[in-house]
Amino acid sequence: MSSSANENKVEQRRIADGEQPRMTLDDNAIEAAKKNIDRGAVTPHAGPWAQEIVKLLNDSLATELVCVLRYKRHHYTATGLKSPAIAEEFMVHANDEAAHADRIAERIVQLGGEPDFSPDTLTQRSHADYNDAKDLKSMIRANLIAERVAVEVYSQLIEMIGDKDSTTRRLLEDILADEQEHADELADWLED
Repeated sequence: MSSSANENKVEQRRIADGEQPRMTLDDNAIEAAKKNIDRGAVTPHAGPWAQEIVKLLNDSLATELVCVLRYKRHHYTATGLKSPAIAEEFMVHANDEAAHADRIAERIVQLGGEPDFSPDTLTQRSHADYNDAKDLKSMIRANLIAERVAVEVYSQLIEMIGDKDSTTRRLLEDILADEQEHADELADWLED
């Protein structure tokens, strides 16, 4: 029996006896990190979750890209008395969503995956809908719904990922904060 396996049994017995677990590093994982350097940031700590997280992130990437397209369409087609100011904000939101997509794509690559930018499947993989509303209030409403969906999806992803991948969790927490801000802003516009 290896010393690491023996230490693990001793630790499990200590915990079963009601003692607090010790904070120790996994030496085997540290040694494994020294190998397979072609995998970049993907170390044994990524564990069995990396591919599942990549799939979830690719769906989020699709969502962000669909949001960019929807916001840009609304930016260019908004009409009405209040439309110039709101249309400019639609472009700000489109740029924010594009930045989210870039960060997500970057993380997918860091996890050893490939970002899926295929236009053929974007709307099928997206959690949010594309919308071709004609009037300003409908545009605001469609964008608010999409932002609320994003808030819900990112909240669930953050909870699901938990401590399985702290880097991805922090990325999603940053994006979630932006989405919440967008939703609040859009909700305010509907009240005007």
